[in-house]
Amino acid sequence: MIFYSGFSFTNEADLFDEYLLRDAYTVAGFSYGAIKAAEHVAASSDRIDRLQLFSPAFFQDKPEKFKRLQMMGYKRDHTAYLRQFKQLCCDPYMSIDTLGDSQTSAAELEELLYYVWEPKLLEQIKRRGTRIEVYLGSEDRIVNAEAAREFFKQYATVYYIKKANHFLQEK
Repeated sequence: MIFYSGFSFTNEADLFDEYLLRDAYTVAGFSYGAIKAAEHVAASSDRIDRLQLFSPAFFQDKPEKFKRLQMMGYKRDHTAYLRQFKQLCCDPYMSIDTLGDSQTSAAELEELLYYVWEPKLLEQIKRRGTRIEVYLGSEDRIVNAEAAREFFKQYATVYYIKKANHFLQEK
């Protein structure tokens, strides 16, 4: 299994053990890592049976002003921005102290904020015979889970976990 981590995180795959299929033919990603996982599958000629997207970064429903404010906040004080971002990811059920950190850049944040999930890409993945699964939490404070669910249900099996946060953790 190949797993792509989310923006500013490392080693969070264990948080998804309840859902994660750990075999040689699965590619998975969390949040920003979901973008990387989907791009990997689309570009690969290897056998990939399943693409698992956990709380995929989905901001195409957000206005330009929202994205600009996010970028400004990061550039002004990336440490404070990341602390707030991680708290929102964890709320309301987890502590940010349990998570690993990775280096981040403004370019990565910009990529995830402005990434557009293209129907063409998802159709290409499906045509190659790869099953797409999307996991969303109803209490996600990072992405609009309802908008993501409406978009992805056309291309994937969508699992909507009630009372779960961005990490799909529940009370």
